[in-house]
Amino acid sequence: MIIGDATASVNARAALSVRALPDAGTWGEFQGELPAAGSRIFFLFGFPATNLSCGTGGVSQGGEPLSFLASQLRQVMRRLGRAPMFTAITLVTLAAGVGASTAVFSVLEGVVLKPLPYPYPEHLVGVWHTAPGLNWLDVNMAPSNYFVYRDQNRTFQSLGMYRHDSVTITGVAEPEQVPALDVTDGVLETLGVPPLIGRWFTRQDDTPGAPETAILLYGYWQHKFGGSPSVMGRTILVDGKQRQIVGVMPRRFRFLNVSDTGLLLPLQLDPSKTFLGNFSFEGLARLKPGATLKQANADVARMLPIVMRSFSPPPGFSLDLLKKARIAPNVHPLEQDVVGNVVKLLWVLMGSMVLVLLIACANVANLLLVRAEGRQQELTVRAALGASRVRIAGELLLESAVIGIIGGALGLGIAWGGLRLLLAMAPAGLPRLADIGIDVPVLLFALLISLLAGLLFGCIPVLKYAGAHAGTGLREGGRTLSQSRERHRARNALVIVQAALAFVLLVCSGLMIRTFRALTQVNPGFVRPADVQTFRLEINDSDVSGTERVLRVQEQILRKIAAIPGVSSAGMTSTVPMDGNSWIDPIYAEDHSYSQGQLPPLRRFVMVSPGYFQTMGIPLVAGRDLTWAESYNKTPVTIVSEKLAREYWGEPEMALGKRIRVANTDDWREIIGVVGDVHDEGMDKAAPADVYWPILRVRFEGDPKVEGRRYMAYAIRSPRAGSQTFLKEVRQAVWSVDANLPPSHVHKLDYFSRQSMARTSFTLVMLGIAGAMALLLGTVGLYGVIAYSVSQRTREIGIRIALGARRQELTAMFVRQGLRLTGVGIIGGLAAAFAAMRLLSSLLFNVSPFDPATYAAVTVALAATALLASYLPSRQAQAVDPIEALRAE
Repeated sequence: MIIGDATASVNARAALSVRALPDAGTWGEFQGELPAAGSRIFFLFGFPATNLSCGTGGVSQGGEPLSFLASQLRQVMRRLGRAPMFTAITLVTLAAGVGASTAVFSVLEGVVLKPLPYPYPEHLVGVWHTAPGLNWLDVNMAPSNYFVYRDQNRTFQSLGMYRHDSVTITGVAEPEQVPALDVTDGVLETLGVPPLIGRWFTRQDDTPGAPETAILLYGYWQHKFGGSPSVMGRTILVDGKQRQIVGVMPRRFRFLNVSDTGLLLPLQLDPSKTFLGNFSFEGLARLKPGATLKQANADVARMLPIVMRSFSPPPGFSLDLLKKARIAPNVHPLEQDVVGNVVKLLWVLMGSMVLVLLIACANVANLLLVRAEGRQQELTVRAALGASRVRIAGELLLESAVIGIIGGALGLGIAWGGLRLLLAMAPAGLPRLADIGIDVPVLLFALLISLLAGLLFGCIPVLKYAGAHAGTGLREGGRTLSQSRERHRARNALVIVQAALAFVLLVCSGLMIRTFRALTQVNPGFVRPADVQTFRLEINDSDVSGTERVLRVQEQILRKIAAIPGVSSAGMTSTVPMDGNSWIDPIYAEDHSYSQGQLPPLRRFVMVSPGYFQTMGIPLVAGRDLTWAESYNKTPVTIVSEKLAREYWGEPEMALGKRIRVANTDDWREIIGVVGDVHDEGMDKAAPADVYWPILRVRFEGDPKVEGRRYMAYAIRSPRAGSQTFLKEVRQAVWSVDANLPPSHVHKLDYFSRQSMARTSFTLVMLGIAGAMALLLGTVGLYGVIAYSVSQRTREIGIRIALGARRQELTAMFVRQGLRLTGVGIIGGLAAAFAAMRLLSSLLFNVSPFDPATYAAVTVALAATALLASYLPSRQAQAVDPIEALRAE
């Protein structure tokens, strides 16, 4: 702003000497026509009070809005350039908040908010059930249900059923185990994504006895066949069967949340051989136009009695028994199946980053308040000379908006790098990873929060210095006068807000640390998992026929592996603890009575070989292990977990000799051993009641034939586990028995235990980052307020020292101010933390959301930080020379 006086005749040209106020530049001269003799001309930021406008080349009449805005932007950039330290700190602070929020939002948008990548995804539903009679909330699809729903539904446009599989591909380079999906013909039609080349499966492909076919996924097509179109019509050997390739899906096609599938195979189920039950498949459907979820659930409820009438119960089970399960419909949006239970976690992380952004905004607002106070006299003079509040507010908000946009642009760069780090740390099983990225919605989000942040922190100096109090600056005297309490109020309030928000984030971080510590102290049920190597093998019927011959090949492989140097033991199991595979069914105890049709609780079934418990380090609590002779002779014996033994018979030793079975046509099986409980479903879940069966069984679950397992997991205990040389020796041992057996799912046992805690550790890291950022920003904010308070109270400090005040007392005065502000923030943060715990409580394990130790530790830590942040700048008060302070006035 420039102010000039002139005495000249009308239309005379004269030199006008002008003085620039602090924010307008330096001394200069103005040449121009003066409107009247003795008049005073006021130029406000290059714009005269009359209808004149000033650009870089002088004064011109009028002025377009765009040129006005451009001129204002140039002046804003010049002002920011003249204060590089202020500009750098402000932009870095804002960029950190915007970048962190944008990175987490990109994950939230890709996983939760973005529609599924299928045509009309809002019409896609997952077809599930519930069984309250078994306390089973998520019941999958059974073939008997599928056939009835497919043919007699009134609300589904199309319907499909699928299950996960793993197949052996031979005849093309080295044998390999490939993840696959067995699907009915309606699955791809329901999803609605046409193949890149070829065709979908038809009802003919899905008919038992039809020629075997397969559809390749794009990634496997590229990896195995180099993306050659000549693959169409070619046959490949899948599990020893020739299958003709009839289609290839496009690159953009992903099957729900499955990322590593190689090919799709038709299920070819036979209705004539289907019984009730076997809920081991998953169903999906597309609703007819106009159909609702409520109507679909009512339609499934209508068809459930038809299912019961159309199929027979499996051998050994009565229809009345199945009715007692009270199976009911649970049709819900397919997106729920894809996203799973990570929604709450992502919203918690999003909320934490929004709090960080708010703290950053509070910090920037404090910086702008200090900057605006430095310009207060300028703003007061402009208001006195006729500048409207709207004009002054607009210029202040423009500067804030420019800071917000530049900070947002820098934040996008931080978000891009942060997103790479975030995805690298993401827990296994995080769905829709391919949909996460910096796309248009994310860019719009970054722009929106940047503008909102600019308005948020810009409004505070506007309300304080562009409002009704704008004219009081001249009356308050010079710049060295002590400021009143009112002038400190806004900055103090911002520090209190920062402390409150930091307290909430630190409490969340502290509770997650306690949760992680509680998880690490859980005994998983096995010992030294880093010394146990696991992998899977499937022996195909075309390779080895006969169930007993399969077991002999499996035993031979185990003996070859046990002979490898450094191996102490080896065993087999149908499922590795915490690998996500489970098989549950009810069991009956011979010495327990059951009412007619009563269903006992579901138990987890595991098939094991002799030596498995020793290899895993699962303790034998009572009794003994299985023997190979019992396995080959199909002796009706079993082993149960300690939890099941205590539930039925009180003490583990009392379970020995007792007998259990699954179906009423099964042989009773004697319990020969009780082993320790294993957290099969993860560290954060209670250990289930397990039943361990021999691999070979007869008259089991109503089936009179001999049953075995062709797809087994192998466990090897050795200090060499995980090394490449050891894995090479293991593969050679397997191939010395059968060269067509490719090991798959090769992991050490601790991989599964880490994965079970991955979500907790991911949440811990993210909340820890948010808490650290909040603490740092809050510390900087408090330091700035105390430092500024010291600088503005120099005269008061000088007077106090002159009157005999000790310098330590002055330091304590400012430290008390910082602690008082932090204390008020902690009190407000307590209330906010109690409210936030509603969201976080589901992520905790063995820790109360109101854990007093955590709240006390956070309070002490925040108070200690506030003490340090207040003490350092308050020491400046000790260096004040009272004579110099008074002379400066």
